[in-house]
Amino acid sequence: MSDISSATRHEIVIVGAGFSGLGTAIALRKAGFEDFLIVDDAEGPGGTWRWNTYPGVAVDIPSFSYQFSFAQRSTWSRTYAPGRELRAYAEQIVDEYDLRPHLRFGTRVRTAAFDQQSATWRISTSAGELTARWLIHAGGPLSQPKLPEIDGIDTFTGSMMHTSRWDQEVSLVGKRVGIIGTGATAVQVIPEIAAQVEHLTVFQRTPIWCLPKPDFSLGRAGQLALSKVPGGRRTARFASQAMVEATFPLLAHFHRWVPATDVVQVAARRYIRSQVHDPVTRDKLTPRYALGCKRPSFHNSYLSTFNRDNVALETTSIEAITPTGIRTTDGTEHELDVLILATGFKVTDKDALPSYQLISGDGVDLAEHWAERRFHTYQGVATAGFPNFFTVYGPYGYNGASFFTLVENSAAHIVRVLDEARRRAASSAQVTESAQSQYMAAILARRPLQVFSNPTCANANSYYFTKQGDVPLRASTTVEAAWKSRRFPLTHYKFAG
Repeated sequence: MSDISSATRHEIVIVGAGFSGLGTAIALRKAGFEDFLIVDDAEGPGGTWRWNTYPGVAVDIPSFSYQFSFAQRSTWSRTYAPGRELRAYAEQIVDEYDLRPHLRFGTRVRTAAFDQQSATWRISTSAGELTARWLIHAGGPLSQPKLPEIDGIDTFTGSMMHTSRWDQEVSLVGKRVGIIGTGATAVQVIPEIAAQVEHLTVFQRTPIWCLPKPDFSLGRAGQLALSKVPGGRRTARFASQAMVEATFPLLAHFHRWVPATDVVQVAARRYIRSQVHDPVTRDKLTPRYALGCKRPSFHNSYLSTFNRDNVALETTSIEAITPTGIRTTDGTEHELDVLILATGFKVTDKDALPSYQLISGDGVDLAEHWAERRFHTYQGVATAGFPNFFTVYGPYGYNGASFFTLVENSAAHIVRVLDEARRRAASSAQVTESAQSQYMAAILARRPLQVFSNPTCANANSYYFTKQGDVPLRASTTVEAAWKSRRFPLTHYKFAG
């Protein structure tokens, strides 16, 4: 599926066959664009749900929201779908919308450079060269694993794996296992493997706020209700969307007006007390930063797992990884058979967004451009100075609600621009500096309202924050974002050719 030599020229190339790429492709087809190619370095669709197969992997917002509005399912097994069902959903979407002929897997983009004279992108991939009039980066934020910068990481002689590249051939039964990290992924993995291993040592740098998860089986009756009861799916989705909106966009972006995170934090502390027996361990698992500074997690057995005799929480800093385990700064040697890295992803790193070098017609490297001037975009989709290039998940585009809502908003924005270019017979389009500046000024003006302005966030070690201390999320309600993605003035773009 990686041979692209037979068709190297396309009107549109989409990088990424996760839900971002699939959703954008569907929007393009609905608008009458057929000459597009989707490339991905994986061996199938699904993005993060293709790569992540670790024990316990599941979505952390309700299934009713974590799906396309135009392709809702009534067959979810639980209120929070497990990873295998999201992978299956991606495959279903591909077949349902006849996208397979447009997909090229096992193909990694290395570089993309814009040729001003021809107004096309020249794209170098592991399978050959491509050219495209329009380039859409649809890589998600949770696809490029981030390895910890710890001395000796290459010397470990046991089995070592990042959670996003789980090795199914490695058995954990009866093994001494160490896991570095206590973020959202670790919260799912730890309860799943604790009963299998001889001993599990959890190396924690920063604790995570963990709340109970209303996760339950839908069963046959629930699935029938969704599929047969008039308005069943619509009602479930409305309730789910309202809950998602209330638990992040409203509380995080409008914290000063709706300071309910303080109330939720009190409940979270009570939950920790009810779950963890040992007071010392309980204290170590309690964050010292405000709820919302760092992505919170939801799980019903993560905290109680630390009551097990074979599970230990280690908060002393790691000095080095050794051939036989981990040495902490107090001199303790933790001997391990298996080391699991639950250390997250490259979300705002220079080599993550995008994951390849992208050069404008003026020779400007996008990663360097953002590093020098900080992240900036227009609605998270376009960046001034980079014509014919769009991002589905770009800086200041995602407001923290359902990722699928973001995809549909970004796709609508992109299609609107391409439709106008087609109407004008234009060969290029780029957002104007003034429109971008106005958008960024409006978004940044809301910064004082956000929970991220809390001084305790400095202790959160949160991937929300860039190295410059910015949080490149869209400070907006979901309704506002959806409206503006479909109603922005077309004069905000300059069309030529």
